[in-house]
Amino acid sequence: MEKLLQKQSPSSARFKDYVFTDNKVYLLIMTGVLLLEYVIFKILYPFPDFFSDSYSYIRAAYLHLDVNIWPIGYSRFLALFHHWISHSGSALITFQYLAWCFSGLYFYFTITYFYPTGKNTRIFLNLFLFFNPLFFYTTNYVTSDILFISMSTVWLTLLIWILNRPNIYHILIQAMLMFVMFTFRYNAMLYPLIAAGVILFSTMRPWVKVMGVLLGPALIIPFIVWSAQAAKIMTGKAQFPPILGGWQWGNNALYFRGFIQEDSAIFPTPQTRELDGIARRFFNLLYRPQDQLADEVANYFIRHPEAPLKQYMARHFQPKNDYESVAAWGKSAIVFDQYGKFLIKRHPLAYARHYLLVNTKNYFIPPLEKLEIYNLGEDSIWSEAQGWFEYPSPKIWCVSKQLQGTVLALFPVFFLVLNLYYLIGLWMFIRRGGFRKTSRIVQYTVLTTTVFLALNAGFSIFANIIVIRYEIFPMLVFLTFAMLLTDYVEILSRKSIANHNQAVNQFRPSVGQASGAS
Repeated sequence: MEKLLQKQSPSSARFKDYVFTDNKVYLLIMTGVLLLEYVIFKILYPFPDFFSDSYSYIRAAYLHLDVNIWPIGYSRFLALFHHWISHSGSALITFQYLAWCFSGLYFYFTITYFYPTGKNTRIFLNLFLFFNPLFFYTTNYVTSDILFISMSTVWLTLLIWILNRPNIYHILIQAMLMFVMFTFRYNAMLYPLIAAGVILFSTMRPWVKVMGVLLGPALIIPFIVWSAQAAKIMTGKAQFPPILGGWQWGNNALYFRGFIQEDSAIFPTPQTRELDGIARRFFNLLYRPQDQLADEVANYFIRHPEAPLKQYMARHFQPKNDYESVAAWGKSAIVFDQYGKFLIKRHPLAYARHYLLVNTKNYFIPPLEKLEIYNLGEDSIWSEAQGWFEYPSPKIWCVSKQLQGTVLALFPVFFLVLNLYYLIGLWMFIRRGGFRKTSRIVQYTVLTTTVFLALNAGFSIFANIIVIRYEIFPMLVFLTFAMLLTDYVEILSRKSIANHNQAVNQFRPSVGQASGAS
């Protein structure tokens, strides 16, 4: 039992032997199953899934933009894939699926190699990682989600290696991976903080630790500067996050604008005063604004053309091509950034009540959003996608547009359950003395995952829209480490029972003594 608590690997074999020798049959079976599942899925859904973000990524790839409404990394990936590998949409989705399969298997084998996992943990991990419709539907989108999830899973796996068996190559690879992930999605800005803690906890030499902590920011900061300057060339002002950051601040402020009294004349610039005038007229037409806003994923004012932000943009910009359209978003974002931050600073309580509470609810039960229906319920795709993937017709089809909404319906509630499960598991682990009785590596693992999940929740609620596809990687972390906590609690409980029985037997009289006493 002590060996289980201190365990770092299930055997003395190298990881390569553990995967390709000890688990060769499992690996062969899972490879076959994963390929069979994918073939069946593509028979049912022969075309990729598209929504507005997909077309934005494709446009940016086609125009070779340095900055876009969304982070530019996935557009650059699309351009490279299109040029060097294939123009086929099926090839792109297959690549995305294989990326996920590799990352899932690498993660699974690493977890079972370094930590004592019970039968239930291994069963549920297999079900979640390799038989989960959420991954298939997310993989089928032309969007950055599945590649970001795959890279995040590999990055977390490398951190586990750094904790258990650190190697300088793990530090170098995870730093480069963090940089690429940051170009795909800006919530990767949390990752250098987590990586720094893990590297400092590791047994590497001090100079390697310093290099490891600084390497991630050293790669990311130049990209931030470059992106801000690219935004300046397009819009006239340096922005980071470019374009969407300003829209997000304006959106967040408008969530409470209809509930407060504020004079438009107090705003700092003519542009923000004009925007507030549009907002006031908009809210005067809504008898109960909360009724319309409650059903959205906290981005109502970014999405709807009749809302104040897009009304302001339509007044001032009439783009004639795709480049000018992106530039219009970026130039409008300058005004929206000023407007949003000004209002939020003046009314922090209203901001907390009418935006943060909405986002908190969305965090615990994240909406399916675009995953609810295939291709937004349409039978055709836009010309950008047809040309990019060289389809002979814009018409596409699948087994059912509504099926995925039914299949995935329980996942938002499942995410809430996983939050509760992890908290209960952590409390039981602490109560059983887990931070005193387990190895240093286990303690650091639990601490690292807890800090990551807390930071992700805070970032999601305060600075981002929340939908289920953004929470798939945290869902994976919740499930994996909640079940590991359960396994450790069970081991600690058995150890406590064994110690108790040993103490009882030590003071219990023998059979002969008992007979003599009687």
